[in-house]
Amino acid sequence: MEIFQPWHLILVALVAVIFFGGKRLPELGKGLGEGLKGFKDGLKGVTEDTAAKPAATTPAATPKTEETVTK
Repeated sequence: MEIFQPWHLILVALVAVIFFGGKRLPELGKGLGEGLKGFKDGLKGVTEDTAAKPAATTPAATPKTEETVTK
């Protein structure tokens, strides 16, 4: 049994048309597309930033200086 059969998609489309109306669907699709494009651009910026920077290295441990206590 497949999860998504063609009649599932038809039913979802029909419910969307009834719920949002035919005039509103193109606006929703455009908004969704712009949101996904912005998300992809944001991810591209993050991956480019990490690729451009070298991997962070841990600094070598420096010996702790001994403090003299005077009384």
